Amino acid sequence: MHQEFLMGNAAIARGAIAAGLNLVCGYPGTPSTEVLETAAKSNDGSLYVEWSVNEKAALELGAGAAYCGARSMVTMKQVGLNVASDPLMSLAYIGVKGGMVILVADDPGPISSQTEQDTRSFAAYSKLPCFDPSSVQEAYDMIQDAFRFSEQYRTPVLFRPTTRVCHGYASVTVKDPDEFAVNQPEGFVRDPAKWVIFPRLSYQAHMNIEARNVELQSVFSDYAHNVLTPAQAPDCRRGIAVHGISATYVQEALVGKSAPHLLKIATPFPFPEQLALRFLSSVDEVLCIEELDPVIERELTYLCGKHHLNVTIRGKLTHDVKNAGENTCASVADNLAAFLGWEKPAAAAMDPPPALPVRPPVLCAGCPHRASFYAVKQAMKGKKAVFCGDIGCYTLGNAMPLDMVDTCLCMGAGVNITQGIGKIEPDTTCFAFVGDSTFFASAITGAVNAVYNQANMTLVVLDNSTTAMTGHQPHPGTGRTMMGQIVDKVSIEAVLHGVGVKTVETVDPLHLDEAIATVKRVAAEDGVKAIIFKSPCAVLIKPEKPAAIDPEICTQCKHCIRQLGCPGIVVQDGVVTIEHSLCTGCGLCEQVCPFHAITTGGAD
Repeated sequence: MHQEFLMGNAAIARGAIAAGLNLVCGYPGTPSTEVLETAAKSNDGSLYVEWSVNEKAALELGAGAAYCGARSMVTMKQVGLNVASDPLMSLAYIGVKGGMVILVADDPGPISSQTEQDTRSFAAYSKLPCFDPSSVQEAYDMIQDAFRFSEQYRTPVLFRPTTRVCHGYASVTVKDPDEFAVNQPEGFVRDPAKWVIFPRLSYQAHMNIEARNVELQSVFSDYAHNVLTPAQAPDCRRGIAVHGISATYVQEALVGKSAPHLLKIATPFPFPEQLALRFLSSVDEVLCIEELDPVIERELTYLCGKHHLNVTIRGKLTHDVKNAGENTCASVADNLAAFLGWEKPAAAAMDPPPALPVRPPVLCAGCPHRASFYAVKQAMKGKKAVFCGDIGCYTLGNAMPLDMVDTCLCMGAGVNITQGIGKIEPDTTCFAFVGDSTFFASAITGAVNAVYNQANMTLVVLDNSTTAMTGHQPHPGTGRTMMGQIVDKVSIEAVLHGVGVKTVETVDPLHLDEAIATVKRVAAEDGVKAIIFKSPCAVLIKPEKPAAIDPEICTQCKHCIRQLGCPGIVVQDGVVTIEHSLCTGCGLCEQVCPFHAITTGGAD
């Protein structure tokens, strides 16, 4: 054993490898992404690593490996679990042979997600065991336990770190390579009665699951990471029930104070009932501090009713703890002060910090998506049009001055929402924007639906040759895999032609006049048609010579700023100027300036 300073996600990956991991796959999404990336970097050649096209594909791939006796891990964020939920619900009935851990990183806040979802609640819904680490060290240790429990009970298990565990850093005690478990998969053994799901077999499988989960309630009551700590004062009859990163916040708030009874839950499902009853027998009142759903609070309330215990349970349901957003050290300290009758923590005596400037997220300087949106906006000027967006960097096209995202629901949804609007408002020119990675992940079926059901819409694929928002991971259109292989690129144009889209035109959006003309021509056609705006992500290219503004020609009309909103064009001392540290020389502003006052070395 030795010590290393690791990010939580890195610790999870390293722990999984120490557990004898054979295969890891997933779909990138903050805060989970670094788990798979760390596994790839730590690969000695014995591990198969894959970015799958979406979470459903990844989960099914991981299941196939587990059917062979391999130890597999599938990674995603909480909204990705929605995509994977169809195979997951059936897999809970089928079970596995090798250990299979489904890592779902939750994002309280949310910090970088569309929703606040609590995978602990999904665990109860799917009847799958769930592990909920509270620290980086615990994440390293617990991921190994998760594989062990998965194999012992022949079931996939959920592993649920949250953002502050995923992206926190700590000194972690890790195993040396000679201490790693080695797993040699047996291989797939044909057994249709086991691996083929039928309603008749599912009934018995459901009965087995219920019996297993009752057993796990008892087993988890003795699990080392479920901790019951008695109060420091013998006459104390108050308790705190906590889990995850909030347990760390509670420990910090209790430094130097007399601690009440503490119950830390590391396995929210199946709930460690016997341990919880021992906790409840020592208290009259409990405060539950958790993110995000009142999972522990509901379980304790249920146990009090079931066993006729006169204990008051407080938390989100009683509005003693906020019922949305992530907890913080300060919010937990306030919750404890109110519950335990402490003085509210005083703010440190110091001058208030200066107000921070408002910095809304924007498309990067030189981002080709800015040119794509602008081209469509100019082409549709004066027309009744709707612009349905999607999840990715291009969601930022909603910001002023572009104002080009009218809807955004979830990955791939824009293609189908566009069709729905078009069916109700046939006089509206309908556009659906989607990125290249998202096209492969979840938009192809929408394109098929549009062709089959005779929609009238324009699909705009913003192809910047990467998965930009989550850290530039490869996808089927990039021609490389996470195993380092160079493979044939999957052509978006060929896919669209293959599903029946007759008009598919590709254009560089930074050639603005050509892009505008293409949009006007293609959008005027009936039926389903597509435009592929193809230009590489600005982060991945070597910048050209930055733009320059001729002060003799510039009238300070600020048309470039009002039209584009590029962060590389700024106003300093009342004068429009180019921020050379940001400008990539893309040439878009040169083409937009009505007085030709801007020149770029990289423009054609």
